[in-house]
Amino acid sequence: MTTLEPVGIRAVSVNFPSIIRTNNYYRVNFPKMVAEAEQKTLAKLFVPDQSPATSDDDIWSQEVTPYMSDPFRGTVERRVLAPDETSLSLEYRAALDALEAAKLSPEDIDLMLVTSLFPEQITPGNAAFLAGKLGLQDAAWNIESTCTSALVSLQTACSLVQTGQYHNVLVVVSTTYSRYTDENDTLAFLSGDGAGAFVVGKLKANQGILGTKIANTAATCGAFYNEFTTDEHGNVKMFIRGGKGASKMFNETTVKFIRLCCHGAIADAGLTLDQINFFVFNTPSAWYSRVCIRALDIEPERTININPLYANIGPTFPVANLYHAAHAGKIRENDLVLVYTMGSSSNAGGCVMRWGDVALGPAPAPSVSLSQQEDRILIRH
Repeated sequence: MTTLEPVGIRAVSVNFPSIIRTNNYYRVNFPKMVAEAEQKTLAKLFVPDQSPATSDDDIWSQEVTPYMSDPFRGTVERRVLAPDETSLSLEYRAALDALEAAKLSPEDIDLMLVTSLFPEQITPGNAAFLAGKLGLQDAAWNIESTCTSALVSLQTACSLVQTGQYHNVLVVVSTTYSRYTDENDTLAFLSGDGAGAFVVGKLKANQGILGTKIANTAATCGAFYNEFTTDEHGNVKMFIRGGKGASKMFNETTVKFIRLCCHGAIADAGLTLDQINFFVFNTPSAWYSRVCIRALDIEPERTININPLYANIGPTFPVANLYHAAHAGKIRENDLVLVYTMGSSSNAGGCVMRWGDVALGPAPAPSVSLSQQEDRILIRH
């Protein structure tokens, strides 16, 4: 990709709900569902493919297999919204922290791109609501490409800054799966909440976005769908459901999309795989990073897996993974970083960037010990 100006991420922040839900929550409150987990949604979505191995060496199935004896499929903890928390409140805190880290005020932002999966009002998204809460005066757009939304927004923001139409773009993403996942369905085991934000603007020479490859994921249409129902009070409620044939879709497409988008982004940047210092993959399941590692044949220490901390946080993952990797010192200024995300029924995407002097927002409250046997309310600092 030919760049007009060195443009990329200037600051990153994350924000998570105050409740951590461990597996023990489900063992205590839903023992029957845990006992019968192999007859429910999660066990149908993630099972090894029994058909003969493909040219992709059956990587997905091989990595799923070790988790088959675990009803939670490797999930350890999830952050979930407290009664007084919303997608908008998560986004607001993440946005403020990103602005503060970048040493900018709302008046400095001339475009905000927002993905809310899902907002409380279902539609429209939170862009205008968040703009009002922040006091932004300029443009605020909703962008939705399921779990690849952050990468699509990054590409959009960089293109608009490079052409001079905007100068500072604030990107905000949130995931609130817990409100839209049936607690009586094992899909809830994988579902977490969180928000992230980053500021896109001009960087030093040779830094920022170098190459991108986005491909639609029409082959996964129907893997998940939204079902509308009513609760005991007659209020309309939406639930995320797993679609028929989803397991086969994942088995057949996951490795293909990883290779297509990662190699495509690297080629667009004029680089080789060996030149990439660090890889950031979305990690919606416990084994997803392993699939990516094997698909690209890279060393495990060149990536990060935060799934044990957050479960599946959808479009928030690339922001959270970047934040945690940078905070842990795994990514340093001028490192070449490849980000890969995949969203069902939307797009998969790879993006190569040369990391700048990226400012970080405050660290999220630490996780409880993995041996903790009850839910905890975190005290914000």
